[in-house]
Amino acid sequence: MISDAVTSILPSRLLASGERRTRRGRLPPWMVSWAQVAPMALVLVVLFALPTILFLVVSFYDWDRVGIYPAFILDNYRDLLTTPATWRVYVSSLRFAAIVWAVTLFLGFNIAYFLIFHVRSKITRTVLFLLCAIPFWTSGIIRTIAWIPFLGRNGAFNTMLMMAGITSKPLEFLLFSDFAVIITYVHLFTLLMVGPIANSMAKIDKALLEAAIDAGASRWRVMVDVVIPLSKTGIVLGSILVFTQVMGDYFVVKQMSGGQSASIVSMLSTEIQAMQYPPAAANAMVLVVFVALLVAAMMKVVDVRKELVK
Repeated sequence: MISDAVTSILPSRLLASGERRTRRGRLPPWMVSWAQVAPMALVLVVLFALPTILFLVVSFYDWDRVGIYPAFILDNYRDLLTTPATWRVYVSSLRFAAIVWAVTLFLGFNIAYFLIFHVRSKITRTVLFLLCAIPFWTSGIIRTIAWIPFLGRNGAFNTMLMMAGITSKPLEFLLFSDFAVIITYVHLFTLLMVGPIANSMAKIDKALLEAAIDAGASRWRVMVDVVIPLSKTGIVLGSILVFTQVMGDYFVVKQMSGGQSASIVSMLSTEIQAMQYPPAAANAMVLVVFVALLVAAMMKVVDVRKELVK
């Protein structure tokens, strides 16, 4: 009897002592949370926060043809914001971003809608999405330059038009123009719109669409009242990706416009090549603030963080 009692008591005591040791060795929840975010926080601090602070400090420095001098002056910002050329460049970049956003949103939404609601097989859907992603397997620089022989005066597109009798002479506006810049942007960034929108649409319960149709709603009303509101998170995320890519681009505008158009980053590059570092830093800070305001305005449409955790 005594041995049975001892045998029954020992496992419970060992279990209790083991639980106490586990509690002692377990980290507090707040420390676990900090450990989880520490790697990404370190990357953001080193690669984004510190360079931004450096740009901010240098943007107030004085400068001349010989060098830069520590100071606190507002001349760099004053000269930047009061120069008509600066406003023209910003308006040009914003115009490119708005046009590319509208075109990529139209294409991306329709492609995502087709993949999610019209392609029933998951395997087929995956294959089609991979076909959309194939251009991303090559460098963006190569994909940009590839448009030059296609859109050139004696390029493939003009040759096909003349062979078909649509035009008697090559179209001059296809290359080294705003048209070429927009076409290249759309080619490069449409997939950035397709992915987030398709991800949002995949979460929509198909029964909602069937219920709306059974209630007498037209396909247009189903699209406006059901699909678009439930896809707004993907639309906002795709819009942020496209806007930030276009506003921060340098290579496409330079190559496809033939130097006839300018972007904010190309203006910044010109200042760096001229060793005008404080004005370039001021330009970079204005660009960061400008893009941040655009992103903040888009985030007002939907709380992306809240939607992503659903």
